[in-house]
Amino acid sequence: MTAAPGPMEPLVVDVTDLPANSAGTIGALARLRLAARRTGHRVRLRGATAELRELLELAGLAGEFEWEAEERE
Repeated sequence: MTAAPGPMEPLVVDVTDLPANSAGTIGALARLRLAARRTGHRVRLRGATAELRELLELAGLAGEFEWEAEERE
């Protein structure tokens, strides 16, 4: 990211290399979402694995994020 997004733009976070099965990952994303909400931003996750999505669903957090569509070649 080169500049902070404006209030109406989502903060795009590339989670491609994050460990999906880590409680630390889930906690960090939850804290990020809370901080973004406080400043009027949305969070869009890029590169989330199915496992990460499932864990966020189980934690009740999946609806708190936008999901960037995967590009297919």
